[in-house]
Amino acid sequence: MRIDGCIVLREEYASPWGISIPNSSRLGHLFGVKPGVQVVAFHLVESGHCEIRLENGDEAVIETGEMAVCFAGTPHQISQGANPSILPVESLIGGKNTRRPGAAARTRGASMLCGAFLLHDTVLNPLFTALPPLLCASVARPGELHNLSGIARLIAQEIDRQSIGGGYIVERLLEALCAEVIRAHIETTPPQDIGWLSAIKDPVVGRAVAAIHAQPGEGWSVTRLAQVVAMSPSRFAARFTATLGNSPMLYVAQWRMNIACRLLTGTRQSVKQIATAVGYESPAAFNRAFKKHVGVTPLIWRSSEQPAM
Repeated sequence: MRIDGCIVLREEYASPWGISIPNSSRLGHLFGVKPGVQVVAFHLVESGHCEIRLENGDEAVIETGEMAVCFAGTPHQISQGANPSILPVESLIGGKNTRRPGAAARTRGASMLCGAFLLHDTVLNPLFTALPPLLCASVARPGELHNLSGIARLIAQEIDRQSIGGGYIVERLLEALCAEVIRAHIETTPPQDIGWLSAIKDPVVGRAVAAIHAQPGEGWSVTRLAQVVAMSPSRFAARFTATLGNSPMLYVAQWRMNIACRLLTGTRQSVKQIATAVGYESPAAFNRAFKKHVGVTPLIWRSSEQPAM
């Protein structure tokens, strides 16, 4: 996925307080992003704590040094204290913070850094599909394979500095923050879980997935993929399906459609050229496969600039 980011709020709030955040589509309209970009809200607690509650009922308490990312893109609320007055985030952007705590109440409130990750190329993207609706991670201590704490500290310092070019630097740091949050989640995914995150860590399935990604236009078959990992076709197919949850050839088809969606909106290649690039011998076969998996024809997809799925 390509990732952009923006900071929406960095404020202190005295308990009780509450903020409502709309769904991805409305956030996209608020930020003026093009259709097809998944706008994902995140909330980082610099001090204090808050509760986050998604529309579907998922909820969590986020403490100092922790953050939550709503990858589901569903409406949700963040709040602290009993019976808070819930304000829409739209009313807070650029406005005066009427809930800022005084010196005596500061220890009982919360300091929040809230923003959004703008995710591109999410249609039939196995990484995006594998992410949980609500991902919580600690940025207070570094892990073996990620540096969330360091990036969060750099973002806060750059905001405080308010220097020339600071906005550009913060946007780039937010890209890294999103990538590190995902990497931290992958690091802690139990190997016995079924899904893409476990599959890429499997020594056999992971090699097959890497080969498919590296050469989507290759004439893949179960036999050809089994040769890549030096395993019999039947054993390979069973292991791939048990680990990832999809058959090898369904995965190949969906990855090809993900690449095709990017090429249709990001290049001027013809449908015939794209069909060849992703492994189809004729535009007609590509058209049928694309409509089956995406729901519209390649030309409609291109003209509508990635309609909502």
